[in-house]
Amino acid sequence: MNIKEADPGKLTIIPRDQHNVSRKSISEAALKVLYRLTSSGYRACLVGGGVRDLLLNRQPKDFDIATNATPEQLRALFKNSRIIGRRFRLVHIRFGREIIEVATFRSHVADSPRNELSSQGRILRDNTFGDIADDALRRDFTANALYYDIENYSILDYTQGLADIESRSLRLIGDPNTRYQEDPVRMLRAIRFAAKLDFKIEQESARAIFECGHLLHDIPPARLFDETLKLFHSGNASGVFALLRHYQLLQYLFPALDEILGKEPAEAMLDFIDQALVNTDIRINNDQHVSPAFIFAILLWPAVSQQATALESDQLKIIPALFQAGSDVMSRQVKHIAIPRRFSQMARDIWTAQPKFERTKGKQPNRLAAHPWFRAAYDFMCIQSMVGLVPVKLCQWWTNFQQSHQRSEKQHTQHEPRRKRRVRKRQAN
Repeated sequence: MNIKEADPGKLTIIPRDQHNVSRKSISEAALKVLYRLTSSGYRACLVGGGVRDLLLNRQPKDFDIATNATPEQLRALFKNSRIIGRRFRLVHIRFGREIIEVATFRSHVADSPRNELSSQGRILRDNTFGDIADDALRRDFTANALYYDIENYSILDYTQGLADIESRSLRLIGDPNTRYQEDPVRMLRAIRFAAKLDFKIEQESARAIFECGHLLHDIPPARLFDETLKLFHSGNASGVFALLRHYQLLQYLFPALDEILGKEPAEAMLDFIDQALVNTDIRINNDQHVSPAFIFAILLWPAVSQQATALESDQLKIIPALFQAGSDVMSRQVKHIAIPRRFSQMARDIWTAQPKFERTKGKQPNRLAAHPWFRAAYDFMCIQSMVGLVPVKLCQWWTNFQQSHQRSEKQHTQHEPRRKRRVRKRQAN
């Protein structure tokens, strides 16, 4: 690849004929924003994951833009926009259902009144603006610090990000310990990108995860809920789970699960989690809906099942035991990840439904199938059957039951007589 160096050691420019990024692959909305900014006299570039994915011949899910226009200038230029955030002030520009996120070039100035760090070095506010070179060095990974310049269609590389993409390496920009201290969630982003892109985390960036993992204790549970959904709804949940265990981060997200797997690595439960996550990945990659409740039901099930077994007795049957265990496990879990009640309740419903699948006589199946969470609970039970935790014939029975029920409903609809319309006779005047 012939690369033109505009400033050796700082900026590498890859001209249009030397890369594969095409405007045909960029959304029309993103191009509108880029062109309006440049025609209004501002500098504007496509940046981040969108450029990275296009270089990897992947279709980006969204397109982010960086510019030297301030949030106020952007708001004045785009009537369909709004300024969001305090920690990082951004502008969202809406085109129908699509939102283009635009950020002003940022710089790091230690004594800037627009920057604020905690006593542990965590970034609380980062709104000091700078130029594009400053902005590149403030980004997290080199693979995410590439800019597509709409003026001449070149790629701007300030951090050797293109070389890291070609070697499939995920490397932090700057000192890894310092960057993780600034924002510990970067460790979770490293896990997510490594699983999503099939990249290897660079040695120093990986080493620092083991040293800085404890910093996740400082992240608000509400933010960890959002990050957990990104991790497990990325279409690579199985790989994410393996990396979380490898880098010893599972203990900060799901301590009850981590404790169980650390003490007695039950192969059946590990197989269940892996199979459930693989099934989740398949659904997400097929654009099928997956409820967050299902993910939490999966990852907390080993703790709930173990506690319910310990509670079950002649005085406390299995369903009340599951209800009590589910409530206890969930109440401890929300201290780490703020799971909204609608998802925590559905997870508890999935757990307490499991023994009910053994009731296949009389009206019990119809009653169970009428619940709104039935399908999720059924999938949960069938995944257990795939790894030997539940008899395979039980899953097959319920599969046949649903198919028979659907055929019966279809036949009933087809043969249902149409109601005759009553026609009123007009009275003569």
